[in-house]
Amino acid sequence: MADISERDDTEDLSTEDPAGGEPRSDTDVYVVEPLLPQRLRRPSDLLRFIATLVVLGAVILLALVAKQTLNGLEADVKEGADLVPLLSRIAAFLGGAAVLIVPAAFAVERVFHRDGLRVAEGLIAAIVGMAGSFLLGQWLVSGTLDDLRVLLTGDRMIEPLNTLLTSVVAYATAVRISRRPTWRMLMWTTIALYILAFFSGRQITIPSAVVTVLVGMAIGYATLYGVGSPNTRPPGSAVVAALRKLSFSPITARRIEDDHQGSRRYAIGLEDGTSLDVTVLDRDRQVAGLPYRLWRRIRLNSETRRRAIRSLRAELEREALMAYAAQAAGASTPRLLGTSEIGTEAALLAYEHLDTRPLDDVPDDEIDDDLLAQIWEQVGLLQIQRLAHRRLTGEGIHLDRAGRIVLTDPRSGEIAAGDLLLRLDVAQLLTYLALRVGPERSVRAAAAVMGPDALAAAMPLLQRIALTRETRAALAKNKKVLPGLREQIVALKPQGKVEEVRLERFRPRTLITIILSAIAAYIVLSQLSQVDVYTVVTTANWAWSGVALVASFVSFVAAAFMLRGFVPEHLPLWRTVLVQLASSFVKLVAPAAVGGVAINTRYLQKRGIRPASAVASVGASQLIMLVFHIALLLLFAYITGSNTATSFTPSRGLVLALLSVALLAVVVLGLPPLRRLINKRLRGLFSNVLPRLLDVLQSPRKMVEASIGTLMITIAFVVCLYACVQAFGGEISFTAVAVVYLTANAIGSAAPTPGGLGAVEAALILGLTLAGLPRELATSAVLLHRLLTFWLPVLPGWASFTYLQRHEAL
Repeated sequence: MADISERDDTEDLSTEDPAGGEPRSDTDVYVVEPLLPQRLRRPSDLLRFIATLVVLGAVILLALVAKQTLNGLEADVKEGADLVPLLSRIAAFLGGAAVLIVPAAFAVERVFHRDGLRVAEGLIAAIVGMAGSFLLGQWLVSGTLDDLRVLLTGDRMIEPLNTLLTSVVAYATAVRISRRPTWRMLMWTTIALYILAFFSGRQITIPSAVVTVLVGMAIGYATLYGVGSPNTRPPGSAVVAALRKLSFSPITARRIEDDHQGSRRYAIGLEDGTSLDVTVLDRDRQVAGLPYRLWRRIRLNSETRRRAIRSLRAELEREALMAYAAQAAGASTPRLLGTSEIGTEAALLAYEHLDTRPLDDVPDDEIDDDLLAQIWEQVGLLQIQRLAHRRLTGEGIHLDRAGRIVLTDPRSGEIAAGDLLLRLDVAQLLTYLALRVGPERSVRAAAAVMGPDALAAAMPLLQRIALTRETRAALAKNKKVLPGLREQIVALKPQGKVEEVRLERFRPRTLITIILSAIAAYIVLSQLSQVDVYTVVTTANWAWSGVALVASFVSFVAAAFMLRGFVPEHLPLWRTVLVQLASSFVKLVAPAAVGGVAINTRYLQKRGIRPASAVASVGASQLIMLVFHIALLLLFAYITGSNTATSFTPSRGLVLALLSVALLAVVVLGLPPLRRLINKRLRGLFSNVLPRLLDVLQSPRKMVEASIGTLMITIAFVVCLYACVQAFGGEISFTAVAVVYLTANAIGSAAPTPGGLGAVEAALILGLTLAGLPRELATSAVLLHRLLTFWLPVLPGWASFTYLQRHEAL
C-alpha cells in the first residue's frame, strides 16, 4: 500500500511549503503512514461468534438431557397462565409491540446522531437473521432430527425458531446496543417480556427461546465480522497531538514496522534533534491471538501462564511498570519518557530512540564471548531485582552501534517474579543462544556470569513447551540442541538427582486419549445395552467361570516369569507378580501397549538396574512377545484351517480380516512419514535389546523361564476367553478362539484408549461372530472375559500399586 501524508490543519511545524510557496506555520507535521482502512474486521467479533456457537451447542446438549424437567416446567407455566388469561394477553400485546418499538426508536436516535451506517448494519443482520431462522426452521421440520425438532417445538405446530425474535436479537447485536447501558436494559427487558408472553401462550418453548436468542447473537456477530466495523483507531496525527500534550515537539512522524504483538510503532523526530520510538496500543488489538493465549492458559500451570485478556489500561500500566522497573534495576533498556491515552480507543508509550539492531540481524560469527557475557550480565541485573523478561529472543535483545547490549520489549515481563519465571528466562536464553553459537559456548558463557547453580536449576525447564513460539519452531529443525544443553550442564555440575518440573497441566495426547476413551466408553455401553448384565453373571456356568478366573490370575504370574527371564539380575517372584497386578491398574489411564512397559521399566530401575538396561530388558520381552504372538497366530490359524471336524472353518471373514491386517501393515510401512515414525519408536525401544538378549542366552534357566512365561501369558488369556465362551454354552474350537483372541489383542494394543477399551471388545465380538457364535452369546462371553481380565484386577491392582509405592518399589 502506498504511503500517504496525513495533515492536521491546526498544527504545522515545517517551515516551507513543499511546492515552494509561502512558508507554513511551525505547527504542521506530516505523518507518513499507510492509508488506514475505513473498516476493520475485529478479532473480538469473530471470537464472540465462535463463543456463541459453543454456548449454543452446549445449551442444545443440556436441553436434550434435561428434556423431562423442561416439559414439567412448561406444564406448570401453562397451568399458571390458564388461571390469569387476561394477564397473558396483555403481556403478549406489550411484548410484541415493545420488541418492535425499541429497535425503531434506537434507529431514529442513531440517525439523528449521524450514525445511520450502524443502523444499516443492524438492518442487514436483521434480514439475515429472519431469513436464516426461517430456513433453519424449515430444515428442522422437514429433516430427520426428530429429537431436536420436538425439543424446540414441544411437538406442536409452532416455529422451531421465532423469526421475529431472531431478527431483533441480530439487529441489537449488530448495532452494538450492549455498549449503551440504558438502551441495553430496555432492549433486553422487552425481549424477556416477549419471550414470557409467547411462552405463556404456548407459542414458544424454553429451549426454542434460548436457541433463538443465541442464533440471533451469532448472526449479529457474523454480520459485524463479515461487513467489518468502522475503523476507530486514531491516526498518526492523533499520536502527534498526544505527544504535544506530553510537552514533546514533534517535527517528523513515520510509521515503522509493527511489533510482534501487532501494535503500531512510529519513529518521531523532535525539534531538538532527538528522536522517539512510540508504541501505540489499539483497543481492538487486545484480543489478537486470544485463542492461542487461552490454550496456553488452560494447558500450562498457573505460575507460568499469562493472563489471556487485559484491558487497554492494564496493558499500558503493565508495560510502563516493567520499563520503569528495568531502568531502576540498572539494565540497559530504552528509557520510557511518557505515556498517554489517545481518546478512548488507544494509548501510547514514548521511548527514547536508540540506534540499535536486533540480535537476529547480527551474523553468528559476530557473536563473540564478550557479547555473550554482556547479554548474561543484563539478564543478571534483572534477576537480582526479581524481574522476568519472558521474551529473551533475537527480537528482544538488541545491539547498539557501540557494541553494547540493549534489552527491549518489556511488555511480556513480570515484576516480583517467582523462582520458576526467573529460571524460565535462563532456560529460554540458554536455548536461543545455543541455536546461534552452539550448546557448549552458550552454557560456558552463562556459567561464567550466572554460576553453575543457576544453570542446574534451569535444566529441568529445558522443555519445548516452556520456550517462546519462535524458539520452539527453531528447535523443530534442530532437535539436538536441548539434549546438548543438558549434557553440557551435567558435565559442568554433576548432580545425582534433578528435580522434575511439570509445566503442563495435560499433554495434547492426553486430551486425545480422553476423547477416544469417551468414544470407547460409548461403544462399551452400547454393547452392554444389548445384554442384561445380571443375566450374564447369573446364567454363566460357574465351573467354566471359575476356570476363566484362574486363567486370568495365571496370566499375571506368567507375566512375572517372563520379566524375570529377560532380566539377568535376580527379581523376587511375588513382588514381580504384584508389579504385573499394578500394571492392570495403570491400564485405566494409559493405552494397553504403554502402561505395562512404563511400570515394568520403573520397577527395574527401582531395583537398581541402570535405566538403559531396564529399558532394554522390557524391550527384549516385548520383542520376543511379538515374535511368539505372530508364531502362535500362524500356528493356530493353520490348525484351524486344517481341522475339518471343527465348526469353525477358515471362513472368508477370517481370511478377509487377516488380509486387512496385512494390508494395513503394508500401507503403514509404505508411507514414508509413518514408516519413519515407527522406525524411530522401535529403534528407541529396541536399541539395546540385542546385547540384553545375548546376556539372557548365556543362562539356560533364564531362557526357559522367559520362554515359558511368554507362552503362558498368551495361553492363559486364550483359555480365559475359551472358558467364557463355554460358560454360556458356545460351540467353538479352542484353536478358533485362539485366532480370534490373538487378532483382537493386536488391534487392542494399537488402540490409543486405556487398555484398548472399546477396540478390544469390538474386535473380539466381531471375531467370535465370524467364527459362528450368535452375536448375543459372543457379546456375553466377551463382556465376562473383559470383566475378569480388565475390570476385576483393577482393585487388587490399585492395592498392589499403593503397596509398591509405599515400599519404594515403584
